[in-house]
This record gives sequence, C-alpha cells and structure tokens, in this order.
Amino acid sequence: MSDCRYHGAGSTRLVTPVLSSGLKATPKQASSKNCRLPFASRVLHYRANGFLHYRKRLIKDRGMSTHKIALLDGDGIGPEIMAEAVKILNLVAERNRVNFELKSGAFGATAYFSHGDAFPEETKALCDSADAILKGPIGLSHEESKKIPVDMQPERGALLPLRRRYDTFANFRPVRLPKNIAHFSPLKAEVIGDGIDFIIIRELVGGLYFGNKKIGVTAEGKRFVTESLEYNEDQISRIARVAFETAQKRKGVLHNIHKSNVLKSSVLWNEVMEEVSRDFPEVEVKHILVDAAATYLCLDPAQFDVMVMENMFGDILSDQGGGILGSLGLMPSACIGPEKAYYEPSHGSAPDIAGQKIANPYSMIGSVAMMMEMSFGMDGEARNVWQAMQSVFAQGFSTPDLSKPGADVNMISTDGFGDLVAQELSKL
Repeated sequence: MSDCRYHGAGSTRLVTPVLSSGLKATPKQASSKNCRLPFASRVLHYRANGFLHYRKRLIKDRGMSTHKIALLDGDGIGPEIMAEAVKILNLVAERNRVNFELKSGAFGATAYFSHGDAFPEETKALCDSADAILKGPIGLSHEESKKIPVDMQPERGALLPLRRRYDTFANFRPVRLPKNIAHFSPLKAEVIGDGIDFIIIRELVGGLYFGNKKIGVTAEGKRFVTESLEYNEDQISRIARVAFETAQKRKGVLHNIHKSNVLKSSVLWNEVMEEVSRDFPEVEVKHILVDAAATYLCLDPAQFDVMVMENMFGDILSDQGGGILGSLGLMPSACIGPEKAYYEPSHGSAPDIAGQKIANPYSMIGSVAMMMEMSFGMDGEARNVWQAMQSVFAQGFSTPDLSKPGADVNMISTDGFGDLVAQELSKL
C-alpha cells in the first residue's frame, strides 16, 4: 500500500509518493494503481538527463496522439525566430509521425497595442487548452515602453501573470558552451577548457518579484516605494527537491546560491535546503554567496554543474551565464509548473534589430528541444535538434548578432540558420 503526501498549501502542491513502510516510492511504484498521482505530479516526479521529464508512457496514459502547442510570438524579433522554431516543429512532426496542433496568440506589447491587454483573455484560453506553451521574447525599448501604462507593460502585464497562472515555479536555464562554439565567449580559452556545461535552476514564482508592493507619498511630500521579498518553506522545499533530483541525475554536486549574511530570506532558504538534503545523502551541497558566485562564473565556471537559487538571484546570474557564452541568444529555457510548462529564449526582444533577419534563432529552437524532452518525452529527437544546431556552428556558419563583421565565419540570416538546422536534422 502507499499514500500520496502533499507538500504545500492551496493549489500549489508537490506530491511525494510514500509507501506504507515510510520509504519514497520508486517511479514504477508511483505509477501503480495504489498511488495514481495526478498527472501534473507525475510530470514533476520523472527525471532524465538532469531535466524534469515525463515519459512517453505517461503521454500514452492521456491518450495523446496530438500535442497542442500555444505559440506566443511576442515582440521585436519574436516573430522572426518563432518562424524558425515552427519550421523545426513541422519537421519533427513529419519525422516522428506526431501531430503538433499549433495555434498562435497575442502576448506582450504587441498584444497591448492590438487588444488593449498584454495578456488577452483569448490568449489565456488558448494557453489553458494547450499541452505546452512556446513563448517568444517580449518587451520594447525604454522609450516605447512609456507608451504603455506601467502595470500593463509586458513584464508586469503578461509575463508575471503567465507564471502565476500556471505556477511555473521551476525555471531551467542550461549554460552550454561546447568547444565548437567557444569562440563566441569572451572568456579565455584556459578558463573554458574542454567546454562549459551547467544548469541554473531558478525559483520563478516567489521572492521580490511576487511580493507585496506599495507606492506612495510621505507626510513630507516625498515619494516612496516598498517591495517585499517573500518566501515560505513550501515554496523553497519544492524547488530544492527539483534541484537535488536534477543534481542526482548529473554529477551529484549542487551549488546552493544565497545571501544569508544579509538577508533573512536566505537564512530560511538555507534551513530548508539543509532539511531537504537529508533525503539526498549522495548529493554534495556547496553553499556560495551570490556575489561570490557571480565572480566564480567568470573565473572558474567549470566548477558548476547544478546551481539553485531564488528568483532575483536566478534572473541576474542566468543573464551572466549568457554573458559567458557570448550571448543570451545561446540560452533557451524551460519554466515548469505542476500542470503546465512554457518554453522561451532567455534573451529579450531586441527591438533595435527587429525585422532585419539577423537574429540567431538558436535559443528559440533550443527551447523547442527542451519542450520535446520535458513535455513530450521525445528525448532522442531533442538530442537530434541540439546536434543539428551544433553541426551548423561547427561548419562555420553564424548570424550577425553573434559574430562581428570580418569574423572567420559564413554569415547567414535568421531563416538561413533555421534552414541549415532543418537540413542537418534531416540527416539524423
């Protein structure tokens, strides 16, 4: 016999299957009729290659022969790179006899100007009905953003509500720099060594970004703002378990990033991390202050394999991860919730180059690869997509946003890169 013990409050729950003996259930036991977990919890229970994952068997449980994907093009270069992602999705469907039902929805600044809402009701309905969401970058230049009311600007009016709606608490941002693209990085060759490969796991729906906010004027007529950094132990525990299980599948080392010498939130964070670590005695935990971690990312990034951190720390350090790669254009990401996931490039909408077809779609196509693995259980095809993109770089091709004029590369356009990836994928 087994039961299903819930951790968390309200609609935010993570299920740990527990046998009557008190031991954690194995994946096979967890899927048995004695402990039929909600599908969302099974999504979080299965792991592969360091990523949250559910198997094709679970998809079969739902009778899914068609995968519904909501496409949110976003702003700036979003539509250009999304077109290349769709190109790869269509090829993947053809190669695997899988049907992807692709439907587009307005989202971000473009949605505000066309619908009066950065996250329109029809887009919410589209996302609600989708099996996964593929999202392009959003945002405008500082000056253009002023044309939109503060609370409706893309990040506040669309992105944060999207995360809140689907409780996408686990953000995965892989930082991969194989030797064949090491020339993109500003780091010295001796620092890069044989390549860089680590993953940042960021708690995505708590902390300063989601805390209480107040704007006002003092009795003396001075403007002020108050924003609170809020976490509870359930929020910390569930992201900790994701991080530990990911580390367990990789090298068995987890770097916990905090600021406990100043922030009480980090004190609680570390306490919960210590409690969760008892369930993972084979994982070595290394605690590093966030400012020291920022330094080590530049001086010795190879020491990292899995890093876990709270929301704002993850926002900043993952962008630094893009910096050591040479561009955020080389960093896709996955945002996983109990019942829904969305995938997106880590970079912004680059409005200054929109329409020029010079943006590299690597992070958008990489997000498709992550979706193949983490939402649809298509591990092999995900690896093929990664390999196809690396092959294009290995042949000396690049786009103007990644390479300077005069660099020893064959410069191609956004759609040219997508065409070559599709060509390489067809060979695999």
